[in-house]
Amino acid sequence: MGRAFPHLQPLGPTVSETAFQRCISPACGATYGTDEILVACPQCGNLLDVSYEWDRINVPTKLADFESKWTRRFDPLSLSGVWRFHELLPFAPPERIVTAGEGQTLLQQADAVAEFVDLDAGNLYLQYEGMNPSGSFKDNGMCAAFTHANCVGAKRAACASTGNTSASLAMYCAVSRLMKAVIFIGSGKIAYGKLSQALEFGALTVQIAGDFDDAMARVREVSSQLGIYLVNSVNPFRLEGQKTIMFRVLEALRWQVPDWIVVPGGNLGNSSAFGKAFAELHALGLIDRVPRLAVINAAGANTLYELFEHRQLRWQGGRGDLEPACQYYQELDAAKRKASTIASAIEINRPVNLTKCLRALEVCDGVVREVTDQEILDAKAKVGAGGIGCEPASAASVAGAKVLRSQGIIARSDRVVCILTGHQLKDPTATVAYHTTDQEKFNEVLGCRGVRRATYANRAIAVPNDLDEIIRAIQLYS
Repeated sequence: MGRAFPHLQPLGPTVSETAFQRCISPACGATYGTDEILVACPQCGNLLDVSYEWDRINVPTKLADFESKWTRRFDPLSLSGVWRFHELLPFAPPERIVTAGEGQTLLQQADAVAEFVDLDAGNLYLQYEGMNPSGSFKDNGMCAAFTHANCVGAKRAACASTGNTSASLAMYCAVSRLMKAVIFIGSGKIAYGKLSQALEFGALTVQIAGDFDDAMARVREVSSQLGIYLVNSVNPFRLEGQKTIMFRVLEALRWQVPDWIVVPGGNLGNSSAFGKAFAELHALGLIDRVPRLAVINAAGANTLYELFEHRQLRWQGGRGDLEPACQYYQELDAAKRKASTIASAIEINRPVNLTKCLRALEVCDGVVREVTDQEILDAKAKVGAGGIGCEPASAASVAGAKVLRSQGIIARSDRVVCILTGHQLKDPTATVAYHTTDQEKFNEVLGCRGVRRATYANRAIAVPNDLDEIIRAIQLYS
């Protein structure tokens, strides 16, 4: 897995001459070099973008030109589903790029799921990011952030995580041997399938008393004081890698833009990255329109839905008033309300990329919806019955598409792409509990989340250890 890594021949820090970091606030717009390690604008505190001097970059004149790299699979950068689009995220020189073969993902036409959502056959696609080396979409962004960390000579990298980010960071540290991983998790807020990866890959794992939001606050402080490179999606280079999910969607659709992209909303890195990807492709003349974007919160972690749909928080070209967000966070603190959902990967109350997501929603004429844990697990079961298993958070996209279809916002004839962010085995406990015949186990795992029924359960059949009884059961149920 991976390539011949540059740590074999140590080099000094190196950066691109055509890339820079820019504050996303139009009122500030300060710029910084890519040699600086920043997670916010030092002048005003807003988030940063990675920006490019496109007129100095040899960008293909059409997206189909990237297909020529398919014939060079012996080249690690052409093999990577992130770095074969290097011209669209050219912040690092090729000799400093780190890859573990990420981005070998699948866009599957899913007619059975289309029927569940109430779309015309042939119009629903599942972008399955669970095929990445660590089992989730995080590898797209992690290889980019890790590459930047390598460019600036970092020796340690840290993250707060509900599981997938930690698994990805730990994997890249283990594969490359370039850095040591330090991972912050909240108490009881990580699925074992994900925690096992971080432990197995050798990361220093710090479990604090609190949830993801608490872990995120602490890791930012620790990284600042100890000079550790922070790889959470507040890092602008993370989002550069996550842009490529959309490039691969377009590639699989033969470069045709779909009508809708539907994505789960947690820390809002994916939605932010997707909006940036489409804005750049459109500005470069590589696409003639952008799709609409739907971001789906879990009802138990619905900050974006509350702010966007109920309190009318908007980007407004960077001039929007963020006071409703500040007020809402104060209300959360006063009520001591923590995020709570079976979809642990999006169990986040304070999304760090809120403003970038608002911008993406403006670029893509987007909408935000919330879905219950019941709706998430029912959608997950339908996805699984179609042959692609996913973790609960992934299924929020399908559940959200179903809600939007029932509201008439998505038309039956629309072409819809739902992003499946992680592999089924990331959280097998929820899957087994949903399909179990053990009511006590069901109540223990799912009942506390408000899940009352397993609408599409595929239960095991208990039979005696008797050949005739086994044959009779198979004939009866198959």
